[in-house]
Amino acid sequence: MVSKHAVAARVLLLDDNLDLAENVKDVLERSAEIAGAEGSVEVVVAHDAKSGLSVAAERTFDVAIVDVRLPDAYGVDLIAPLKQAMPFGEVVLLTGNATVESAINALRAGASGFVLKSFRPDELVGAVQQALQKVRLRREREKYERRYDALMNAAEVLILGLDREGEVAFFNAKLSQLLGAEGTEARGESFVEVWIDEPDRKRFVAALGDALHGHPAKEFEVGMRDRAGAVRRVLWRLSGVTEDDPRAPDHVYGIGVDATERRALERRVANAEAMNAMAPLALGLAHEIRNPLNAAVLELHLLGRSIDRIDDPKHKEPMRRRVEVVVGEVRRLERLVTEFLELARPRPPQRERVELDRVVSDVLDLELEAAIRSGVEVQRELAPRSAILGDVEKLKQVVLNLVVNAVDAMPEGGVLSARVERRGEDVVLTLTDSGGGIDPHHLAEVFDPFFTTKPAGTGLGLAIVRKLVEQHGGRVELSPTPGGGTTVAVAIPRATEDGRPTSKSPPPLF
Repeated sequence: MVSKHAVAARVLLLDDNLDLAENVKDVLERSAEIAGAEGSVEVVVAHDAKSGLSVAAERTFDVAIVDVRLPDAYGVDLIAPLKQAMPFGEVVLLTGNATVESAINALRAGASGFVLKSFRPDELVGAVQQALQKVRLRREREKYERRYDALMNAAEVLILGLDREGEVAFFNAKLSQLLGAEGTEARGESFVEVWIDEPDRKRFVAALGDALHGHPAKEFEVGMRDRAGAVRRVLWRLSGVTEDDPRAPDHVYGIGVDATERRALERRVANAEAMNAMAPLALGLAHEIRNPLNAAVLELHLLGRSIDRIDDPKHKEPMRRRVEVVVGEVRRLERLVTEFLELARPRPPQRERVELDRVVSDVLDLELEAAIRSGVEVQRELAPRSAILGDVEKLKQVVLNLVVNAVDAMPEGGVLSARVERRGEDVVLTLTDSGGGIDPHHLAEVFDPFFTTKPAGTGLGLAIVRKLVEQHGGRVELSPTPGGGTTVAVAIPRATEDGRPTSKSPPPLF
């Protein structure tokens, strides 16, 4: 009869000898060595392999004691399925004629030990105790491994383990998420060659060498390529870890912090301070610049009318082209002044219910002719009833800047895909071009004022886009497209039926 005390061990006994099975059960349940001071031993008996495996699948056992010869199976053949049913359990074999060869085969199959018939009770108890000790150690190790994994994966830092060769031993979940690589898949890969940005590899290798020589950890920054191909700036500290000789570490642990967002925030704060300081000057300059610009445009218009009265086409056409060039440059300068003012003194958006799909459609219609001239095919997938609260004119400016950038990125032609969809609590606009893509090193700077890769660009278009999107409570992100090209996504909280924007944070865009 099973004691009502806490169960110290659960044993599954598989033996077709009814008398022997009853004796073994009695010995184990009466064993104070196994039960301990406050516990008891629970023994469940099965007389054939089929019923034994069925019981093992339904309940949890610590040890299985199995006769080598059962009516429907050999005990050695049951070791693997039993251990699969008992992840922490051990198997002890009962046999009447063990040989060295059979013992080796059983141990290779995963048996914990042998008990030879006829055995003394203390021999049986000793074998079960030894098996239980293995079970307890395995469970204890698994408990600490769970705690270790929970700590590793709960930490909001990047945790890395490397061997002496600089190959990956493990990642934590945060680093796996950043790099888009599971720790098990990355194991054995050269961390430096696969993930460290090439200009920073020597710095990381030098820090790895210092850690392996036991030098104190120093913070250093390197670029790392994330799952989207962008270069992230990460601050690392590497420390050597040893199990034997403290003078010769055999592993290196790294603790990293993704500093990309912090660097971007620092740049944005600096840019905002600069813009605030320049706002009064910008307003005065705008007035002083626009007056002569308007006068210049008027004079150019009059000059164009005078050129039209020239009869000699040999002189007329070159002069007309020069006037058109000057007019184009004046218009560009005027746009620059307007964009600069938009950044320096933004006007709060006028809130009204707006269907974003219609705004995007209107802008695409407006720019369709320019896209066709550039050999760009425009594809649309605009979900209807994609309502947000916002300023129509400002939203058109956002879409127009993004569309113009996309078309400019495909001077040899290509495909521009526009998609508007409801995603959770947001309306998301995605524009994808098939151009040459963007250098991953520039992804952290593309929204900074005056940053541009275009020879004649102002560097204000994307800065204005981000500012206008943030005024609408949304965000904008840019990512390289696999196979070439660039994707920019804008998420803005959608309007509810009562005319208010949703309050939940936007989901990840990529």
